[in-house]
Amino acid sequence: MLLQQWARPPRSQWPSVLLDLQLGTGLAVHRSDSGSAYLSAPSPGSYQENVCLSGRHRGSVAMVLWSLALGALLLVTVLYLCLPGLLRQRGPQEPPLDKGTVPWLGHAMAFRKNMFGFLKRMWTKHGDVFTVQLAGQYFTFVMDPLSFGPILKETQRKPHPKFENGLVQKVFGYYAEGKNKQKIHLASQKYLMGHDLEDLNEVVVDTLSLIMLGPKGRSLDASGWREDGLFHFCYNTTFKAGYLSLFGHTKDKEQDLRQAEQLFTHFLRFDHFFPRCVYSLLGPREWLEMGRLQRFFPKMLSAKHNQEKGHVSKWLCCMRQFLREHGAAPDMQDRFSFMTLWASQANKGPAAFWALLFLLKHPEAMQAVKEEASQVLGGARLAAGQSFPLQRGALRCTPVLDSVMEETLRLRAAPTLCRAVSEDCMLKTASGKEYLCRRGDIVALFPYLSVHMDPDIHPEPTAFKYDRFLNPDGSRKVDFYKAGKKIPHYTMSWGSGLSMCPGRFFALSEMKLFVLLMVTHFDLELVDPYMPVPQVDPTRWGFGVMHPNHDVRFRYRLQPAE
Repeated sequence: MLLQQWARPPRSQWPSVLLDLQLGTGLAVHRSDSGSAYLSAPSPGSYQENVCLSGRHRGSVAMVLWSLALGALLLVTVLYLCLPGLLRQRGPQEPPLDKGTVPWLGHAMAFRKNMFGFLKRMWTKHGDVFTVQLAGQYFTFVMDPLSFGPILKETQRKPHPKFENGLVQKVFGYYAEGKNKQKIHLASQKYLMGHDLEDLNEVVVDTLSLIMLGPKGRSLDASGWREDGLFHFCYNTTFKAGYLSLFGHTKDKEQDLRQAEQLFTHFLRFDHFFPRCVYSLLGPREWLEMGRLQRFFPKMLSAKHNQEKGHVSKWLCCMRQFLREHGAAPDMQDRFSFMTLWASQANKGPAAFWALLFLLKHPEAMQAVKEEASQVLGGARLAAGQSFPLQRGALRCTPVLDSVMEETLRLRAAPTLCRAVSEDCMLKTASGKEYLCRRGDIVALFPYLSVHMDPDIHPEPTAFKYDRFLNPDGSRKVDFYKAGKKIPHYTMSWGSGLSMCPGRFFALSEMKLFVLLMVTHFDLELVDPYMPVPQVDPTRWGFGVMHPNHDVRFRYRLQPAE
């Protein structure tokens, strides 16, 4: 209809058409047979009718113009996004190129739906090195773990943080320059390791005691069972313990726990949106909700909002002071706190869930951990209003629990390691083949598939073996082989190189403390002991520790004091 209204009239009618489009004169314009124009007053009701018709013409013209403009903009956008992908072909010495069937998007939807299954198919189809198109970006995946070394060494020598910074800025609104990231790593090595970590462990165990017993003492009845979802219970408990230990607390313990519970509710919502936010696949309402959460957390974690809190961790105080001294705006400092909260808490709860679930499903593993815990903790008990007598260095004497945690992360931690290619370079694999990596592409590693699930490195890779990382004499096992060659990267749950999680020692300590307290001070049982271990949520591949596709009901009760 719009195109019909915009059809060009015969040349002889142009003046009449132009005059007919004029509005507001109060006169009718006519054309005589001789071609001259004359004016006449409109008949009753004709003025309103002419104006209405003229208004429709003008509205139609405007709509057509807007449609043409939007169409042209859409065409330019599509050409800008799709043309490079349509024109790109595999060059000499480049890896196999698989662009997918959809321009620009490529394999993005299949990758997003199930990254593990997609990469497994590409690996079978193309071999150890291949390039795929994902939403306009080209990723070269290297699947041979014996070829990881040069990639990780090159990253340490010439880091390229542009890709990582872009994601952090997109999700948290925080931008970290090189010196800031270096300072974070240095502060983490100082305050989240060694003696300062021992001090922080004492705070964590007392906070866990507060959460487990309640602010007024033994709120749990030792004679009765409580039921909950194991995933929710582990995530909730470890989140609140980590938050209060890092960000401080007031003298009002009940208020602190209520605020921590409120933050956890919003944190779950944010964590639910997180993977699709990274892929820009949120719906309009979800984007609005995500924006609200991105404003909510910096406000709630700001120093101004928490002036009454004390006992803030030395690590967080150091980072805040560093940002202030280097002129970071207050809102950027608050966004850093938001990023810190997510980085420190997003993986501990899910990892603790899997660890407890595997122990509950494997009685021999549970018994081995309990025996070790009784030696490490002795007869120490949780008591209201009292610090838990944790011996310094106790967590360094838990090889069985260390093996359990490493096996849990091997089975359920699935991060993606990405490196931006700043200039054309050659990648030499362990087999001797060389591939050209293009400037602007991303080199990616997915250790879960290529290392953790490799039966040559880890026999029966899908099975939980609590002693997989123990030598016969009980010491930690670190020698693993592939194709007869010792492999240095036999698990990569925490990343590697400069991307390795700087807070991994603190995270592991908190998870171990949580598990130790749960197995020594509580009776635990699954509501359905014959229920199989749940599958993972496939939308979480590539984002750290996996979530289950459903929760598991369990019962727990506090053991009576002897």
